[in-house]
Amino acid sequence: MIPAVELDSIEFSYAKRKALHGVSFCVEEGQTTALLGPNGGGKTTIFKILSTLMRPESGTVRIAGHDLVSDPLEVRRSIGVVFQGSSLDAELTTYENLVHQGHLYGLRGHELRNRIDYLFDRFGLSDRRDELAKSLSGGLRRRIELAKALLHLPKIVLLDEPTNGLDPKVRAEFWSYLFDLKERDGLTILLTTHSLQEAERCDHLIILSEGVVVASGSPENLKDRIGGEVIVVRCADPKELAERIRGQFDFEPSVVDGVLRIERGDAHRFVGELMERFAGDIQSLTVSKPTLEDVFIKETGHRFEDDEDSAP
Repeated sequence: MIPAVELDSIEFSYAKRKALHGVSFCVEEGQTTALLGPNGGGKTTIFKILSTLMRPESGTVRIAGHDLVSDPLEVRRSIGVVFQGSSLDAELTTYENLVHQGHLYGLRGHELRNRIDYLFDRFGLSDRRDELAKSLSGGLRRRIELAKALLHLPKIVLLDEPTNGLDPKVRAEFWSYLFDLKERDGLTILLTTHSLQEAERCDHLIILSEGVVVASGSPENLKDRIGGEVIVVRCADPKELAERIRGQFDFEPSVVDGVLRIERGDAHRFVGELMERFAGDIQSLTVSKPTLEDVFIKETGHRFEDDEDSAP
């Protein structure tokens, strides 16, 4: 099967700063895939390349079987794009925004009107068709952006931080539309996000840090790599305690941002031994199942810096 999206050894720089270092990955047809990473990880650069706004310095990109550099027009026909910033004309009605979008793709007459009516009905926008875009809430504008991206029947939808700035209820509603597109239409969905919570909703994750793919796989498979539960110990001198633990047990604890971390398959049993030997040094201790942040820490040695509510 030809991948919906395929990147091979992509390099890109801004002036003297290297943004992408040989990035390679594939997105299968019909999957919901997230490019996950903190700000500066490279996901926005990849998004701009995939949406044909920029060309890679080296490497190859193929979308729906078309080479991005040699056949950009076919790539653009194959993708629908929802940018992070609004692409709506605020002084036009929602209907007029979609009419002009359709004209860009050569749609006219009954075909265009029927397609707009269908999308308005599907996304609950029929009663908003004559309202100016500037008068709508952020959630409604996001739905119109999604309708615009689907107007020309693309095979792949690209979304850049699609729920950034939306409240939790509107986020959930938007995700329900994305799930429907995947299940009912079989669309391939590729989005960027710095939200660990939203990444959990996806079929496949590509985790980026400083322009490098550090891990990829389903959320569950990635968390399984931890190999057990995570013990987090807070103490006055975590490096000194890590050395002492290292001397008494046959494993390597780590210190990340002033916190001692231990990954163990027998975490609950091991906590008893830890407290018995080092109770006087431990200020607090928690045991939890692995999270995507734990995966990021394991692969990079530092924490995932952005929380789900921070604005990029």
